[in-house]
Amino acid sequence: MTSHKVSVFRREHFCAAHRLHNDMWDEETNSRIFGKCNNPNYHGHNYELEVKVTGIPDPQTGFVADLKNLSEIIRQKVTKRYDHKNLNLDIEDFKGINTTVENIAIVIYNLLRPEIKPEYELKVRIHETNKNSAEYPA
Repeated sequence: MTSHKVSVFRREHFCAAHRLHNDMWDEETNSRIFGKCNNPNYHGHNYELEVKVTGIPDPQTGFVADLKNLSEIIRQKVTKRYDHKNLNLDIEDFKGINTTVENIAIVIYNLLRPEIKPEYELKVRIHETNKNSAEYPA
């Protein structure tokens, strides 16, 4: 039995389209701020999702989180829902929210948080490209 905190990680992925756009701005401002990410026909990414759960391992199982179970939670709450979808048009979670990688991380965290035991810390990192990612909470 241990009283040391341990973090476990699960990686999943999904492919989705989106467009960065602020309806309160004109087309010129959107184009200047968001560049090619403001393409009116949208664009896509192969998102890599990393979920981190931190806590003291259960004395019976030795698990902080059963990774098979965590994978299924992620599949049900995120990948099944978002894979091969247009985040702006198909997903209610993003209505009225600009689909930046930052906002995607927050939305996914809020979907997963109720599924993780409250005594465990949760962190979500989403990689939009090999060079761009966001982590929530910071």
